[in-house]
Amino acid sequence: MPAHKVGDLIARTGELRALTLQARRLTEVQQVLLEAVPFPLARAIRVKNFRAGTLFVLAANAAVAAKLKQLAPTLLCHVQKRVMEVTGIKVEVQVAEQKKACRDKPVRDLSLAAVSAFDGLAGTLKESPLKAALNRMVQRRKNVK
Repeated sequence: MPAHKVGDLIARTGELRALTLQARRLTEVQQVLLEAVPFPLARAIRVKNFRAGTLFVLAANAAVAAKLKQLAPTLLCHVQKRVMEVTGIKVEVQVAEQKKACRDKPVRDLSLAAVSAFDGLAGTLKESPLKAALNRMVQRRKNVK
């Protein structure tokens, strides 16, 4: 059985042919748009769809969307030179899911002498938030070891 490229197989399938053509068209329009957008904005936008003459562009945040709306007339002229069917640009905000910076906290171990010194310090203090905090810290350290 000869090896076939996945793209060729998809293009031959009748139901997926229209989807393939639309995906290629969106990729082409994306490239044209990126040529006109200032470099700092290029990483924060992408083409969502192109329907009924309107180009739908997604911005990564509200600041990028505001700047794109300011640049819309210029972008429209640039895109129209290469993609005649575009009659308008609509900008939408779609915030990407934030990846939490889940760094492992470095283990900050206290020696037994240090824990003992903090315990002694807490014993010399009057009742206060500092004394309560020292007592909690000493208790946690004693439970860990």
